[in-house]
Amino acid sequence: AGSNDTNIACLAADTAVVLGDEALGKPDGLEHAAQMLTQLSGRVHQVCTGIAVLDGTDLRSTVVISEVTFSPLSAEDIRDYCATGEPLDKAGAYAIQGYAGAFVQRLVGSYSGVVGLPLYEVCQLLGQAGIRPERSQTHD
Repeated sequence: AGSNDTNIACLAADTAVVLGDEALGKPDGLEHAAQMLTQLSGRVHQVCTGIAVLDGTDLRSTVVISEVTFSPLSAEDIRDYCATGEPLDKAGAYAIQGYAGAFVQRLVGSYSGVVGLPLYEVCQLLGQAGIRPERSQTHD
């Protein structure tokens, strides 16, 4: 086996939806998704995304918290959204970047954080680790 001088960094992220003092994870089925969406309907909740960058033995991390206000949802809204299947693998049973974006009345914080990877904060952590993204060159 030869030596490898390549420096590899690891980026990890996870997102939780919090309503009051309850964390809403991924639903275990469509009925559970509908129940979660009913809970979120017309209410304010937090979306917390934790990110970490490990570069060698140096660990940097942060949590980005955004506040999302859902409009009131009708039973038909919830049924139709659940029928898309989109809520099944999403924390809190919704994807702001998908059909459920229409449910969001107000967002205070990071849109990309609610999606699941807060880009500004990721770039800050990578920069602190001395990692700069490559910029592609455009040619006329």
